[in-house]
Amino acid sequence: MKLEGFPQNVALRDGASVVIKPLDVEEASAVLKFYRSLPEEDRLFLRDDVTKPEWLRRFVARIESGETVSLVAESEGRIVGEATLDRAQHGWTRHVAELRLAVAPALRRSGLGTTLAHELVRVATRIGVEKMVIQVVENQVGARKMFRKLGFRQEAVLRGHVKDIHGMKRDLVVASSDISHIWDAMESLVADFSPSHE
Repeated sequence: MKLEGFPQNVALRDGASVVIKPLDVEEASAVLKFYRSLPEEDRLFLRDDVTKPEWLRRFVARIESGETVSLVAESEGRIVGEATLDRAQHGWTRHVAELRLAVAPALRRSGLGTTLAHELVRVATRIGVEKMVIQVVENQVGARKMFRKLGFRQEAVLRGHVKDIHGMKRDLVVASSDISHIWDAMESLVADFSPSHE
């Protein structure tokens, strides 16, 4: 799927500059390198083992099929953030998409996570998504706080639903928001931080 309006040069809160663009499947190994560079505690609660080549093959296949949209943020030629939009192509939830997000530790609290989420919401609107869902583990306090600011509201807590990479059971928090509510929340965040697009 061809996404319009990219690449985008974005100046973050700390003055750092990144380029946001769709992941080029020909350069997909760079996203594997990004995930392998994250500290183990960041990968502790991810759904998949994103350090394995098998995961990357499945991920690329989903991008090529149109089920997944991946935006990456690059700085100095390397990926420093990745945001994924997953949705079913058919069936009764084809209007719903799941949002996932990862940002390099050095760029957290710079506005990059919010910027990536904002761009994915823009893409979601263009492809007919009406509702977005996130799934985070209870311990992901920072992620939960950011998604609350974006208008996501908790729908359910599934007790002991996931096992982290060490086999420890954790509660899974499911939150959702209609696209229109996310846009409203993002407009209110503009007063706090508005990255500049060149």
